[in-house]
Amino acid sequence: MKFSELGLSDRLLTAISNSGFEEATPIQAETIPMVLQGKDVIGQAQTGTGKTAAFGLPILQNIDLNNPDIQALVISPTRELAIQTQEELYRLGKDEKAKVQVVYGGADIRRQINSLKSHPQIVVGTPGRILDHISRHTLKLEHLKFLVLDEADEMLNMGFLDDIESIISKTPEERQTLLFSATMPPEIKRVGVQFMKDPHHVKIKAKELTTDLIDQYYVRVKEFEKFDTMTKFFDVQNPEVTIVFGRTKRRVDEVAKGLEARGYKAEGLHGDLTQSRRTQIMNDFKKGRIDILVATDVAARGIDISGVTHVYNYDIPSDPDSYVHRVGRTGRAGQHGVSVTFATPNEMDYLREIEKLTKVRMLPLKPPTDDEAFIGQLNSAEEEIGRLVKHTNTAKYEKMATKLLDEYEATDLVAALLNDTTREYVKVKITPERPLSRHGRRGNGGGRRNGGGRRNGGGNRNGGGRNGGGRSRSNDRDRNHSSHKKYDKSGSRIKGDHKSNNSSNHKFTIKNAR
Repeated sequence: MKFSELGLSDRLLTAISNSGFEEATPIQAETIPMVLQGKDVIGQAQTGTGKTAAFGLPILQNIDLNNPDIQALVISPTRELAIQTQEELYRLGKDEKAKVQVVYGGADIRRQINSLKSHPQIVVGTPGRILDHISRHTLKLEHLKFLVLDEADEMLNMGFLDDIESIISKTPEERQTLLFSATMPPEIKRVGVQFMKDPHHVKIKAKELTTDLIDQYYVRVKEFEKFDTMTKFFDVQNPEVTIVFGRTKRRVDEVAKGLEARGYKAEGLHGDLTQSRRTQIMNDFKKGRIDILVATDVAARGIDISGVTHVYNYDIPSDPDSYVHRVGRTGRAGQHGVSVTFATPNEMDYLREIEKLTKVRMLPLKPPTDDEAFIGQLNSAEEEIGRLVKHTNTAKYEKMATKLLDEYEATDLVAALLNDTTREYVKVKITPERPLSRHGRRGNGGGRRNGGGRRNGGGNRNGGGRNGGGRSRSNDRDRNHSSHKKYDKSGSRIKGDHKSNNSSNHKFTIKNAR
């Protein structure tokens, strides 16, 4: 359905066109008319389906731009998601001259207070920081018309339910409430019943949640072999834009440093980093200065980088739902994606649970040999040298090149260049993590507290909560690559003819994702 059929103003349609959007996604097509009619809406849809525009466009149309009061409040689970939501709303409302302000922990609250004095009509924020501003009387909600709870199940998982209810109690009863969630646990349904008026439920079918074709593989490997095995896959598959998921902050730090030691452009992302550092890492990742982002589940929730070609699960997630979030980072916007999950022998039960949820059977992958990895490095070096030659003013170096060719064999010179271009093997030791418990998802080694969750997986109160914009979680979003890639049975990218059928029997669509 085209946006022009949804009842939006000409200015908003121009902003939509300028943003490069042509047709509305299913959640947008169903939600926007209802919101414009003043109805409360519960939207059930996965991350990456266009929820921000689904609630943002009708809000932008219905707020009074001449009214200096705060008329819309959007509650987001993490700082990064709040920032990205604010940026998108600002972009869509720029022609309308709508004022949109973001508030989150980990940033100077005094600066936010000054920004709130500019009378924004829309405020986006994290629960803890919103409550801080309410208690300081710097965020006044008496004239609020719209309340949006974005990624409500994520806020529930992070323990924000009490904060959400406290915020809602400060808003007028006569308001329009919009709730978006990937899943509908009982607690979220209770929020809908208790705080919404006859809400209309919009549920996007699983096959519409993600149209991504993702080849899903698993590698059965011992704990101490994971790092070397993964880097061999890097050399063979030659991934362009990669996210590696680790279970704990320590794991993320060690894997990122190990990859750097071996010559990969990698950085780690988790909740203990300062907000400025996290923002810098995400900007570097979006701009291609980092090829590999290593992250905890909680730090990577909501990352929407369209262009991620590969996801590697260094640690298998204890919760099958987390797997869906992870692999959903790749294969976006119709592009092809590959996910590789490393599972120790005693974690195979978790792998089967994931397969039951996704209704997709992962294909086993055999780890590359040392020779295969070396050949992969040489192929990459050949491409890099080709680009180097193409962009070098060779005439400038002709005299020295001739001198070197007189002194050395051409083969030796090229071999030395290849040696310098390929990665040097550096021994890396990664501290073993306790394996996931065989019995129950919340076992001693694999529960949410030790498995990338509130305590050790990427967030604490200083990095999240009232001072961090999200008690334990952090997210980030959006990057564009356009080419479709083909992969063979080993997950390697096939060069040349993009219409090759070598991988046609190994493409899967994630169904019933949440």
